[in-house]
Amino acid sequence: MKVQRSLLKLGQQMTKVVRHSSTNGNGQSNPLKVLTKHYEEISIPVPWGHISGKWYGPKHVRPIVGMHGWQDNAGTFDTLAPLLPSHLSFLSIDAPGHGLSSWLPPGISYHSIDYVLLIRRLMDEYNWDKITMMGHSMSSINGFVFSALFPDKVDMFIGLDVLKPPIRSARHIVDALSERLEGTLKLEKRLQSNKEPPAYDWDQCVTRLHEGSNKSVSLEACKYLLQRNLKPSTHEPHKYYFSRDNRLKTSLFYTLHLDVPLVMAGRIKCPHLFIKALQAPYYEKKEYYDATLVELKKNPLFEYYEVDGTHHVHLNEPEKVAPIINSFINKYRPL
Repeated sequence: MKVQRSLLKLGQQMTKVVRHSSTNGNGQSNPLKVLTKHYEEISIPVPWGHISGKWYGPKHVRPIVGMHGWQDNAGTFDTLAPLLPSHLSFLSIDAPGHGLSSWLPPGISYHSIDYVLLIRRLMDEYNWDKITMMGHSMSSINGFVFSALFPDKVDMFIGLDVLKPPIRSARHIVDALSERLEGTLKLEKRLQSNKEPPAYDWDQCVTRLHEGSNKSVSLEACKYLLQRNLKPSTHEPHKYYFSRDNRLKTSLFYTLHLDVPLVMAGRIKCPHLFIKALQAPYYEKKEYYDATLVELKKNPLFEYYEVDGTHHVHLNEPEKVAPIINSFINKYRPL
């Protein structure tokens, strides 16, 4: 197989997290070490470098591809992956610029549609005729778009919390594009300096992630994202800096007319599960959300559920979504 893999030494196989930190050879605590269900760390070649991922389960079984939200990483499924059906594999990937994946080259901006193309790249790399996807937030949006653009290539899609590309007003789109393009140039100049980003101790990193997510990621769950989101500072002992590409903050986004998601919804024919977290916002006027939901429900294979929890309920409280997801998976990809 073209994909090069290297086994990440995590100790014995686990089905749930058993400890939150470990010690290094000097007896010092290493909070970046988190043990979860056994997985293999993989590297998938792409034209600008590689995509990193965590492969759970047998290699001969086509996996469910898990895709995370904006500025998160493959760790978003660390608590859910051990609860998924054991007869299927699960591949949780880091999107470009996130986690351990390569950044895009200098001078190139991140755009939502590039993540849709990334899904096709994965299929080509592994010679898959079909793909099964589970996407959270940004990747739930991109999974929706992919399922509409390539309806014959998707055999199952599970979306978590964000239904589709949000509709914005014309003024919002114009203002946001202007701000993000200016912001991109400023961030590029900072990156050219090659200075290490600000460093924080572990507790500060937890607090920054928790509060930066509007407390959507619980304090307890922050460690699952931080282990792929931090690097040890080379200047300040026992401190860490956030290692994702800062240019993600000025990512470019879909600018769609309100009719486009409706047309997209009508093109999705695969089994499609969507789970909405009730303590999370809709990220657009609810009338746009509801109109798309009406179109999706015309698909007899569409299922819709609501659960109590924040935007990251799948990470904080996976037991709330796992039974719904597993029932859906077992229905359409049974043992």
